Amino acid sequence: MVFDLDMIRKVYKELPARIARTRKVIKRPLTLTEKILFAHLHEEQKIEDFERGKSYVNFAPDRVAMQDATAQMALLQFMSAGIPKVRVPSTVHCDHLILAKNGARQDLKESLTASGEVFNFLESVSKKFGIGFWKPGAGIIHQVVLENYAFPGGMMIGTDSHTVNAGGLGMIAIGVGGADAVDVMAGMPWELKWPKLIGVRLTGKLSGWTSPKDVILKVAGILTVKGGTGAILEYFGPGALSLSCTGKGTICNMGAEIGATTSTFGYDEKMAQYLRGTKRKAVADLADKIKEHLTADPEVYANPEKYFDQIIDIDLSTLEPHINGPFTPDRAIPVSKFPDEVRKNGWPQKLEVGLIGSCTNSSYEDITRAASIARQAVDKKLKAKAEFTITPGSEQVRYTVERDGYLGIFEKMGGVVLANACGPCIGQWARHSNDPNRKNSIITSFNRNFAKRNDGNPNTHAFVASPEIVTAYAIAGDLTFNPLTDTLINEEGQPVKLQEPRGVEFPPKGFDVKDPGYIPPAKDGSKIKVKIDPNSNRLQALKPFEPWDGKNITGMRLLIKVKGKCTTDHISMAGPWLRFRGHLDNISNNTLTGAVNYFNDKTDLVKNQLTGEYGPVPATQRAYKAAGIPTIVVGDHNYGEGSSREHAAMQPRHLGIKVILVKSFARIHETNLKKQGMLALTFANEADYDKIQEDDVIDIIDLTEFAPGKPLTLVLHHKDGTTDTIKANHSYNANQIEWFKAGSALNLMARMLNKGGKGKPARKKAPAKAAKTAAKKVSKKAAKKSAKKVAKKAAGKIAKAVKKKAAKKSTRRKK
Repeated sequence: MVFDLDMIRKVYKELPARIARTRKVIKRPLTLTEKILFAHLHEEQKIEDFERGKSYVNFAPDRVAMQDATAQMALLQFMSAGIPKVRVPSTVHCDHLILAKNGARQDLKESLTASGEVFNFLESVSKKFGIGFWKPGAGIIHQVVLENYAFPGGMMIGTDSHTVNAGGLGMIAIGVGGADAVDVMAGMPWELKWPKLIGVRLTGKLSGWTSPKDVILKVAGILTVKGGTGAILEYFGPGALSLSCTGKGTICNMGAEIGATTSTFGYDEKMAQYLRGTKRKAVADLADKIKEHLTADPEVYANPEKYFDQIIDIDLSTLEPHINGPFTPDRAIPVSKFPDEVRKNGWPQKLEVGLIGSCTNSSYEDITRAASIARQAVDKKLKAKAEFTITPGSEQVRYTVERDGYLGIFEKMGGVVLANACGPCIGQWARHSNDPNRKNSIITSFNRNFAKRNDGNPNTHAFVASPEIVTAYAIAGDLTFNPLTDTLINEEGQPVKLQEPRGVEFPPKGFDVKDPGYIPPAKDGSKIKVKIDPNSNRLQALKPFEPWDGKNITGMRLLIKVKGKCTTDHISMAGPWLRFRGHLDNISNNTLTGAVNYFNDKTDLVKNQLTGEYGPVPATQRAYKAAGIPTIVVGDHNYGEGSSREHAAMQPRHLGIKVILVKSFARIHETNLKKQGMLALTFANEADYDKIQEDDVIDIIDLTEFAPGKPLTLVLHHKDGTTDTIKANHSYNANQIEWFKAGSALNLMARMLNKGGKGKPARKKAPAKAAKTAAKKVSKKAAKKSAKKVAKKAAGKIAKAVKKKAAKKSTRRKK
């Protein structure tokens, strides 16, 4: 089945002309990234040579994708906007709220019971508002999108940071918060800062143990977790052409770990093969007709230094398998040096668990390469020394690999097949452990390995590698083992060596599935009622945030000064907390509980300036809110890195925190804070971070003059009576300042869409789409009346003209 083929046809029909119009203005060769971006400018956005990293630009993405954990809040916001149906193709995928405990069948059954209320809510909302729904067990959002919705040259947004996975099929796919998704689903322009461009030139060809995963592990080591911030990575070169489509997806997927806006590849034969292999021949045929527009201009790749802000060169022929970690995905270590690093750093040498799958590495090719190692273990009488789990990416992949015998191989090796869901990757892992805080090591083929990410244990050393490397280490059970060179002793006491993996890109018999898990929306959603139990602890209807009162913010107390890394996991943990993603007040009880307090090096323990006592962050903030006292959070570099979860912005907003002041932000989190009506500020002088003291009372003295490009002034009143005055920068444009004034972007959007809405600025022009919709609602009676007036007026003009002509004719005759 090909979804949304008419939409894709329209995109491809308009793409050449849009690129041609761009060339007339830009007058230079274009990268693939630029072609897609310019082709998706919003109809009200003027074409110009936008300044990279500075210009804010409005776009019209082709589609929206949401996973169950983030979809709850996104759809609760969408419902409050009062729009009857989404205006672009949209989908919801249930993959986050599924346990990973005992195995696929039992875990799925228990998850349906535990989260049934949420799944039913999402299904009913999807049916009502025209959204495609993928039920629990259907698969992980990004793998399902790649198999069914992604198409070369398209543009999509998704409420998950790994939406970027669709770049493997030549899309510009960007992770966003739920408020951004609401904008697009409502037919509004979607705003993005025009990105910088990083070109990654791939030469040579992968072989042996090296896989596409090693490309991005290498890139992560080069750019670090913040090196891609504000940039799109465009991969090209002869090496890129040899990579499978799903391999490209793996590379793009982990681009989220370097802060990149997204990553992409030009359309090639590998993509065409994948489209046809996943029963989308019609899309491949359409793409083939305009393929010159689905990659960069030849001049760009011939002289990339002229067109990209940075070039990274990687020779695939010499690239070595990598293992990244622990605790951060950018600590890149070649496998040959890994044993020495383990010994040198005192990391637990014994490997306890190997986990493969997730949205990053769960394709048919990934499973078959890992299975080729597992088969060797069985054949050579090697018993896996570590626990081993397999997470298929979709029901289509699971059904096909089971049919072809690969799951049976893993089971013979001692592996446990988990549900088609995120599971251990996002903390939904009920790990069997007697000591949840014990120091230990695990290795995964996932994408993210922050402390406590997988199992909640801060002492779990999580390493990231390819599925085949993970499988080899699970067999060895020892992190000082090098699968490329070392031997293992089998059950008969004989030394054996693992041979390099072998994989298959496509199943020889083709993909197959009995029930893919898709439920289409209702033809008429107006009759469907979505009910939320007011006593539910899982779902809560949203109330609009209060608008700015127009005054400076004074008397702020410091809630917490965060020390070091502070990801969205630290701000709003996942794992067990996922069950509250649809209930803003309940989930707010985990706000910043993972952040390290600069003043005592402890988590979830801050000083309450009202009492002088120390307590949990959320409880302390609730005390300030109850007393009507504004607060501020101070942070370090790359604050909010990691996932796209807007809860990390909505929770502080809900609890009454007014300002987040940091050295630097991760892109998505900064946008989320702005969308929710918060002040996201950065130190003009990073050294001022050291001036913030635990008992400070802080004022913003010129917020009444809030304007684009103009720093704000903060006065720090210290306990000893002294003061410091510092400057804070911001990146708000005029429209984003209006979000702040309105209380949130959603508040402003609701006013714009509701023509007669309360608080709507006088004579404010509605968006073009809203105007068109309003025009269609003109009653037939009014239309007829208008037509009669026009006809009468026209008849009068005709009569006058006839009279005038006759009079002239009569005069001529007389003469």
